[in-house]
Amino acid sequence: MPRKSTRLTFAVLATGAGVFSMLQSLIAPALPTVQHELHTSQATATWVMTAYLLSASVFTPILGRVGDLIGKKRTLVAVLVTVMIGCLIAALAPTIGVLIVARVVQGIGGALFPLSFGIIRDEFAPARVSPSISNLSAVIAAGGGVGMVAAGPIVSALDYRWLFWLPVGVVAVTVLIALRYVPESPRRAEGRVNWLGAVLLSAWLVALLLPLSQATQWGWGSGRVIGLFAAAVVLFVLWLLAEARSRSPLIDLKVMRLPAVWTTNTAALLFGAGMYSIWSFLPAFVQTPSSAGYGFGASVTASGLLMLPMLVAMFFSGILSGRLEPVVGAKKLLTTGAALGAVACGFLALWHDEQWQVAFVSGVFGLGIGLAFASMANLIVGSVPAEQTGAATGMNANIRTIGGSIGAAVTSVLVTGHLQSSGLPEASGYTHGFTLLALLCLAAALAALLVPVQHVRRIAGAPRASGDPDQGSAPARADTESVTPAARG
Repeated sequence: MPRKSTRLTFAVLATGAGVFSMLQSLIAPALPTVQHELHTSQATATWVMTAYLLSASVFTPILGRVGDLIGKKRTLVAVLVTVMIGCLIAALAPTIGVLIVARVVQGIGGALFPLSFGIIRDEFAPARVSPSISNLSAVIAAGGGVGMVAAGPIVSALDYRWLFWLPVGVVAVTVLIALRYVPESPRRAEGRVNWLGAVLLSAWLVALLLPLSQATQWGWGSGRVIGLFAAAVVLFVLWLLAEARSRSPLIDLKVMRLPAVWTTNTAALLFGAGMYSIWSFLPAFVQTPSSAGYGFGASVTASGLLMLPMLVAMFFSGILSGRLEPVVGAKKLLTTGAALGAVACGFLALWHDEQWQVAFVSGVFGLGIGLAFASMANLIVGSVPAEQTGAATGMNANIRTIGGSIGAAVTSVLVTGHLQSSGLPEASGYTHGFTLLALLCLAAALAALLVPVQHVRRIAGAPRASGDPDQGSAPARADTESVTPAARG
């Protein structure tokens, strides 16, 4: 049973995770302003986003595992303090180099996701775990939308540095509340951090994500891109070997092979490709001058308002998911969410001549994001041992990010493949890009159909990867779906 107020605990987790999610997208609309203010090139300014992505990808699973080992509250507070320091450095950054370093520090906050899911699993009553995970997922999803909507007004009314000053204050208060009210998790994983595995994981993630994010500037056929992709393959194989031989693996590969885990992660990879690409390219589409034959010449603020239906829809559908999951099951919600994303992107490819059409389609996509985010987290948490919650949910978040990087890179090739004399993309580039995203979301829905259904999931102490039940005393939570041998691993 919970030892302290779960409402305050949830408020702390939601605030921290929401701020990190917001920081992912908050700076993107302001990059031209940052480029001008810090007297740098567009290519250098993009590293403000790339550094954050790489840092989050590296630290999310590693610190998720650290939290499983040494205590989730202790790790959570340390990560929150680190995010606050990163925001402070960014707000004061005199040069683009300092700002990029600050973004690396902020990226450590990616660990807030797996740590938060783990604390909910450890501290909340079993009947409240699934709804709370859904609610937190809704906040995480909505945080990215808040960043896109709020960036324009903040920069216009104040200054781009206030994109970081405001989070400093919010996170500082969150740290104080966390120290007082968030209890330390009673569960600890056995073993230690596999630092060889951590180094190899970091290396192959950087080798994979760096060329994906920079390929449009370096050239897909350049030696740097091809060499890094080759290095990523070699390092990935070495990481698998190191983890398989380790007595205390960073990521338990047996857990990753559980049918409910690998199918959910496959859906996360594909849906992440569609979701992050929409977040990247839909604002650019609506900001394109109408003289190009499409677009609306919208300002940063106006383009953010067109994304507002997505923000509202993803938040409320995420909340609703927690109520629906015990009735229909997380698998059906994930399938429905991905299918809604496919429908939205399909309509967008054909139906984007009026602003209200774009706003309506963004709302439909938002419904899909809310359902998919919440159900992915619940499927992973309900399928892995309690002591693997941080590492497993961290990898799920990472896989979603990897999918987003791949989707954004491929969509960029389609959008910028043919340019007008003005230098703006042809309308067909966006049409082809949105069609690709529809197909990716459809593939995510098909992958979700492969997720094995489950009848009883020990949320507070899920079955071990070996199939032996967890010895914790927490009661089991019933689901309406029937169990299969594959679901038990």
